[in-house]
Amino acid sequence: MTDTPRPLAGLRVLELARILAGPWAGQLLADLGADVIKVERPGAGDDTRHWGPPFVTDANGADRSAAYYHACNRGKRSVAVDLATPEGQARVAALAAGADVVIENYKVGGLVRYGLDPATLRARHPRLIVCSITGFGQTGPYAARAGYDFIVQGMGGMMSITGEPDGAPQKTGVATADLFTGVYATVAILAAVRARDAAGDGSWSGSGTHIDMALLDTQVSVLANQALNWMVGGSVPRRMGNGHPNLAPYQSFPTSDGDLIVAVGNDRQFARLCAVLAIPALAEDVRFATNPARVANRAALLPPLIERTLGWTSAALLAALEAAGVPVGPVNRIDEVFADPQVVARGMRLAVEGMSGLAAPIVYDGVRAVAGRASPRLGEHDEADWA
Repeated sequence: MTDTPRPLAGLRVLELARILAGPWAGQLLADLGADVIKVERPGAGDDTRHWGPPFVTDANGADRSAAYYHACNRGKRSVAVDLATPEGQARVAALAAGADVVIENYKVGGLVRYGLDPATLRARHPRLIVCSITGFGQTGPYAARAGYDFIVQGMGGMMSITGEPDGAPQKTGVATADLFTGVYATVAILAAVRARDAAGDGSWSGSGTHIDMALLDTQVSVLANQALNWMVGGSVPRRMGNGHPNLAPYQSFPTSDGDLIVAVGNDRQFARLCAVLAIPALAEDVRFATNPARVANRAALLPPLIERTLGWTSAALLAALEAAGVPVGPVNRIDEVFADPQVVARGMRLAVEGMSGLAAPIVYDGVRAVAGRASPRLGEHDEADWA
């Protein structure tokens, strides 16, 4: 989508954020066409520039930043500014004056001493939208605490439902609290831009707003069905490995040479599974004929299924279940993911200005939303054109 008009072309975003949640939102906005200027510390830059190995060295050897940094900063411009100095504060204030949106992830009140806090910025620029991303939000007893994805996954319940039943609590393989917060922040920003720019007499028409995004809020909100299982059913959800709390069988199964995911979503699919595994009577057993019965009798259901799946190779069982209309899929390593024909066909691996990257999962009229430049070198862009 680098050579076609993009939906956020003309939107100016000032990013006063580091690590992941804020930069993830900024990168997504850049992929959608926004002009994003990232403010970084002179010398060191964003912390993630040093979160390696592996590291990426540019063609001129002028920059050596970790792959982590490149995962969440595509499409931006970088300016190196020391906010501790009056000159640096004036530079950022000038950038804010030309911005539509500011994304910041300082601790609550952390920008007050620089005169760049949300209240001050919005008083100066009423149309400005400021999105503050913190660990625990702008209010509440934990507001002053620093927030980290790993800690929030633990506090927000995710680790209590992730992992094997007899194992230790587990975090997810990527920083989901950060990533979800970045995505929700983007949604909130776009809604605020729409409300600000909408014609009519709405209370937001023509004015900006202050968006309060918290990692803990986000983590709690994406507990989804697990939270409702407790709220409605009363039982506290627990770790189930790869099992599903509301469906059975809906998990990975061992084969003779690996594991395969079988995702039975209804009784017809269960009958087809049993037919492929040559145990059709199992589908007629009153203990397993319906999904509620299968969930209630999960312990008795799984052994006969596992006994049969162990007699197949993963490839053979996958082919047989696909042919029978039973939802099934492999458990791929990362390298296998990017060799998958569907992933290849969808163009999920990018090369922008020679730098590899992950595509945003957004396609408009057959064209994927991708920023036209790679992640910036520290301080490589002049902000004068924002004046």
